[in-house]
Amino acid sequence: MLLGLHTYSLHLHGMGQNWGGFKLQWEPVWDIFGLMDEAKKLGLDGLHLTAADLGATDQDHLRDVRRAAEERGLFLEYNFSLDASEYDDRLTHTMEEGIAIAESIGSDIGKISMDVRRPHPVCGSAFHPEVIPQLENIAVKALTAAPVAQNAGVRICLENHTEAFSDEVLWIINRVNHPYVGVCVDTNNSLMVGEDPLTAIRKLAPVSFTNHFSDHRIIFDQYGCRIVGVASGSGDVPMREAYQIIKSNPNMKRLNIEVEFDPAADGREEARRREYQAVVDSIRFTREELGVGQ
Repeated sequence: MLLGLHTYSLHLHGMGQNWGGFKLQWEPVWDIFGLMDEAKKLGLDGLHLTAADLGATDQDHLRDVRRAAEERGLFLEYNFSLDASEYDDRLTHTMEEGIAIAESIGSDIGKISMDVRRPHPVCGSAFHPEVIPQLENIAVKALTAAPVAQNAGVRICLENHTEAFSDEVLWIINRVNHPYVGVCVDTNNSLMVGEDPLTAIRKLAPVSFTNHFSDHRIIFDQYGCRIVGVASGSGDVPMREAYQIIKSNPNMKRLNIEVEFDPAADGREEARRREYQAVVDSIRFTREELGVGQ
C-alpha cells in the first residue's frame, strides 16, 4: 500500500483549505511544486490535495502539475467540495468540474465533501427531514456525473465528512449504484456527528476507493470535552483496527494521512514546528508500526 498525505496536515504551513471559520493569515511555505519536493523528503508516495494547493486551475498550470508529479514519482488525488462557501470557496466545484481537474492532473480520484447543512441537535439526526432532500440532490448529481467520471477514468468518492452519517453516505452509494461512484472513508469524522468511528469505518470501507487516515483525541475539561487532532496512533481512534479494515479492501491501494493540528497559543514558528513533527510522527507510525509500504 502506498502512503500519501492530505495537504491539510500542513495547514499551518499554508497548505490545504481554510476550515471551521478560521482563515490562516500566515503566508504559505511552499507552492505546489515545493510541496511535492517536501513530500519526497518525507518519504511519501503522493499527495491528496485541493485547489487551494494548486494555486490555479488553468490547463497549462494543471499540465505542469501533472508533469511535476510524474517526474517525482508521486500520485495525486484531487479533493473538492460541492459547496464550501462557509469556509473556503476555492474548493467549490460541480462534480463535472472536479472530475475535469482531477483528470488534468493525473488523479484517478475525485474526493467530494458533500457539505450537508445539518440542523441541531446533531446526535441521532441521521436522515433528518431537512437532510433527506439534500441527500437526494447529491444522488441526482452523482447519477449525472457517473458516466463523465467513467469516461475520464476518475472515481467519485463521497466522504463521510463532519456533517454526514455513514448510513447517509451509503444510501447515496446504493441509490447511484455505479462502479465509478464510491466513498472516501475518514477514520475520525464520525465522531463529529456522535457516531462510533469503527462502526462507520466497517460500513464504509468496503465501498471506498480512498481514505483519510486521521486520529483525534477526546479531552475532558470543566466545560465538557473537546475533540482535537493529533498524530496518527496517539489519539482515541482505534487506528490499528481501522488500518486492517481499510487494508482488506483491494480497491484501496493508498493510505492518506490527515493531521488536524491545533496550534493553541503557539506562535507561528513553534506551531509549524509542532505540526510538522505530528506529520513526521504519523509517517513513522504508519511505516514502522503498521508496516505500510513494506
